Amino acid sequence: MVEEYHLSRVRACKAVGLPRSALYKPTTDRAAKDAPVIQAINEVLEKRPRWGFWKCFARLHQDGRGWNHKRVYRVYCAMRLNLQRKVRRRLITRERQPVLASNELNQVWALDFMRDTLYDGRPFRTLNVIDEGNREALRIECGTSIPSSRIVRVLNQWVEVYGRPEAIRLDNGPELTADTFVDWAQEHGVKLLFIQPGKPNQNACIERFNRSFRQEVLDAWLFNAVSEVQDAADAWLTDYNDYRPHDSLGSMPPAVFRPRVFNQEVSTSELST
Repeated sequence: MVEEYHLSRVRACKAVGLPRSALYKPTTDRAAKDAPVIQAINEVLEKRPRWGFWKCFARLHQDGRGWNHKRVYRVYCAMRLNLQRKVRRRLITRERQPVLASNELNQVWALDFMRDTLYDGRPFRTLNVIDEGNREALRIECGTSIPSSRIVRVLNQWVEVYGRPEAIRLDNGPELTADTFVDWAQEHGVKLLFIQPGKPNQNACIERFNRSFRQEVLDAWLFNAVSEVQDAADAWLTDYNDYRPHDSLGSMPPAVFRPRVFNQEVSTSELST
């Protein structure tokens, strides 16, 4: 810009956002400047490759190397010698939930999330709820995002149709431990049976349901939109409850094994919307 447009160096530097001092500051060869540090680190780690940074830096300091720890660490990371630390994830302490099959409807609902992707790669989630009393699938809610506020909204619809459950068995997901959902459960007198982290067998009924839904719907079809997933889930839900034999129910569908009395004031179409 100085040569072609005959601008001053001040105006040219302002035009490209470059500090004027950069034109006069000589370039430094960082590799040549850090060569002693690189050589010293290689000498220490040649026979001790599993040493971490601070142990290596302490050895250099004891050997009389007066380099600042920030400089040594910058060179250490540039050489890709920093080891990945294994940090143990802090798990929530929960009581063990024994899998006791209930014989009454609306005594224990089981709730869980599933995740999959559309044909174009966009992810979506499903919220699955079953009644452990007869293994009946109450609802499969599909969406790109299902926060705790949406869970509360759909649970209110389910309670109007199926009645209020005494307890809900669920895992420790962030949507299910949020204050919005926990406050809803306390307000309606619903006990939350949180399973232990990493123990999905304590919620075995919904996990077995998830396997059937994934094999027969999610893995069997390609979907272009979440609405297509919801339509397929609703159709499969009817077949699962009314026609599909269930091994643990004596090869009978859930609706035949233990029929449910619905609240006629709320229709299924209102529930799905």
